[in-house]
Amino acid sequence: MTENVSLVHSVAELRAAVAGFRAAGERVALVPTMGALHAGHLSLVEAARRHAERVVVTIFVNPAQFGPSEDFAKYPRTLPEDLTQLARVTADLCFAPTVEEIYPRGFATRVEIDGPARVGLEDRFRPTHFCGVATIVAKLLNQAQADVAIFGEKDYQQLLVIKQLAQDLDIATQILAAPTMREEDGLAMSSRNVYLSVEERRTAPALYAALNEAMRAIAGGEAVEAVLEKTRASLEASGFVIDYVEARHAQTLAPLSGQREAPMRLLAAVRLGGVRLLDNIEGWG
Repeated sequence: MTENVSLVHSVAELRAAVAGFRAAGERVALVPTMGALHAGHLSLVEAARRHAERVVVTIFVNPAQFGPSEDFAKYPRTLPEDLTQLARVTADLCFAPTVEEIYPRGFATRVEIDGPARVGLEDRFRPTHFCGVATIVAKLLNQAQADVAIFGEKDYQQLLVIKQLAQDLDIATQILAAPTMREEDGLAMSSRNVYLSVEERRTAPALYAALNEAMRAIAGGEAVEAVLEKTRASLEASGFVIDYVEARHAQTLAPLSGQREAPMRLLAAVRLGGVRLLDNIEGWG
């Protein structure tokens, strides 16, 4: 127990705690995270509180969603500090399982998903990522049996994948989106931002600025692909390595077939030094 946040490590303990909430007639909200909590995560807890009397936060660095060359081993793990932060926003329960609890010996099931998981964005660069995401989210939703679950819009493709998962598997938990939280200079909050050097941190907000400039140009009538080409060139000139900068249909992530098609989302993944940054913004009709 840390202040008023209970900490459990097993599925059995999680289910027992949720059963207690249910017995008291309380709604339950789930906030899945990988820890290293920042203000963006805490805003999800606060959003969850608006939908339920009890908030359960999961902290689990999921090995199944990391590729072979990615940073699973060095991903920040800060459970004591995370619990202190959760107490400040009055989360009720933290579920922090071990890898063995989630993937015990003999584990042999995975969730494959199509639709928004195969649109040539994150999946083009991280082909196994969404299988790992879908598998762990399906498990957490099944384990917690919450009324609602809150996910941030920063990982926008992931959000749509999770909505598709819940719809297709008839999962009763309602999936809700929360807006991206940003630093004062516009940089989207991320646990990986701590790895930016001082100089890289000064450069990083240029991504959000470039997306906004691109959206203004598209809204002003400029051709979408011409704007995207100019945006990519501008970001490269600032020192970013581009994975993608794309304009997609906001509901399906399908490529746009015409000028200013609504609803639109601009999505980007870029690298700055050793850090990969994701961001996206909503467009206009």
